[in-house]
Amino acid sequence: MRHISALVAALLVITLAAPTVLAFCGFYVAKADTKLFNQASQVVLVRHDDKTVITMANDFKGDPKEFAIVVPVPIVLEKGQVRVSDRALIEHLDAYSAPRLVEYFDDDPCVPRVVPVPSAKAAQSMIASRDAMAERARSLGVTIEARYTVGEYDILILSARESSGLETWLRDNGYRLPAGAASVLGSYLKQGMKFFVARVNLTEQARLGYTYLRPLQMAFESPKFMLPIRLGTLNADAYQDLFVYALTRKGRVETTNYRTVRLPTGMELPTYVKAEFPQFYRAMFSHQVEREDMRAVFLEYAWDMGWCDPCAAQPLSPHELRKLGVFWLADGGQRNGPRAQAPDVFVTRLHVRYDAAHFPEDLVFQETADRGTFQGRYVLRHPWKGEAACEGGERYRESVRARRETEAATLASLTGWPIDDIRRKAIPGGESRRWWEKLYDE
Repeated sequence: MRHISALVAALLVITLAAPTVLAFCGFYVAKADTKLFNQASQVVLVRHDDKTVITMANDFKGDPKEFAIVVPVPIVLEKGQVRVSDRALIEHLDAYSAPRLVEYFDDDPCVPRVVPVPSAKAAQSMIASRDAMAERARSLGVTIEARYTVGEYDILILSARESSGLETWLRDNGYRLPAGAASVLGSYLKQGMKFFVARVNLTEQARLGYTYLRPLQMAFESPKFMLPIRLGTLNADAYQDLFVYALTRKGRVETTNYRTVRLPTGMELPTYVKAEFPQFYRAMFSHQVEREDMRAVFLEYAWDMGWCDPCAAQPLSPHELRKLGVFWLADGGQRNGPRAQAPDVFVTRLHVRYDAAHFPEDLVFQETADRGTFQGRYVLRHPWKGEAACEGGERYRESVRARRETEAATLASLTGWPIDDIRRKAIPGGESRRWWEKLYDE
């Protein structure tokens, strides 16, 4: 079971080129959300000036009494700075920003049509005696800076003189640390960091009636704009996926100590991918991670929260954004109703697959002034099924055959799947490649 969690997140932004010949309107048909990935963590990161609000979704599976989380934080957090949030908010944000699949349908090639111009719109106590806990802590050079209960979580804020004392104290109090924890803890201590420690208070959880662990949220001021991920790599069996949803005022967020790379987007794919979109997206992301030697953070979405095109889910309301910590929205968005559009909120969705070998440093971010829109969108174009008995009909059918070959090659390039397997699925019977085309594959 995972006892130490880290902060993780992800983002994708894309643009879609308009078709050059046939005009058609597209619609959203599927989305690639975080549920597609095992061992995926989510963090919402609200940032403006030096003020930060972090909401962490817990992906812990198991007996709640076994849950514990240790997160480095830059300051001692008072009780009022920590709250329990609603996971539905993160689920909504995930759905809104998820990479998506859209499909279009070709018009009758024998009936020329005018291209419409799309419009843009805007747990039980940790030990029986607190005195004994504090005394043991002092003997090890550990100070309990603060202690309180928020919702179903008992929370401690710890500082320490050295990592060995902190490690001993955590182990003495039931925190099963992985090998190598002391050196990582020591590196945070050298930076002056404190440690946010939370466990489930089972009595409070039963009283509140929750059967799952709600997200934890903390608000603080610090010039450091970062997420500590190294503790999360110590007890991981393999790589982990992290999704970061950054909500800012100015524009897109990127990492400064790792490359931020935009995922491929806007490609036209064989129409059979509609039934296999989850498999496609997992394979595509894994292939891109391999190409970057697992040393990049990927952008999946960047957009003004006031609108979307197309919408995998509606934008979050000002009220929802305030609950996630967007403190600069006046009156919680209630002035114009709970579904009013939210100005001055830009969302960036980052997705990183990481392990200790490839990500030896924590993620450090910066906010940019770039408000250009980007989304992970992948396109299906269905051919016209009618007779097309006109002079341009044969030219259209030839263009469809060429398009299908291009789509198959694109899918193979994105995923690493064998192109012959793709062709067998992508080209209907009777419309396979002509015999002589196969001669020149090698």
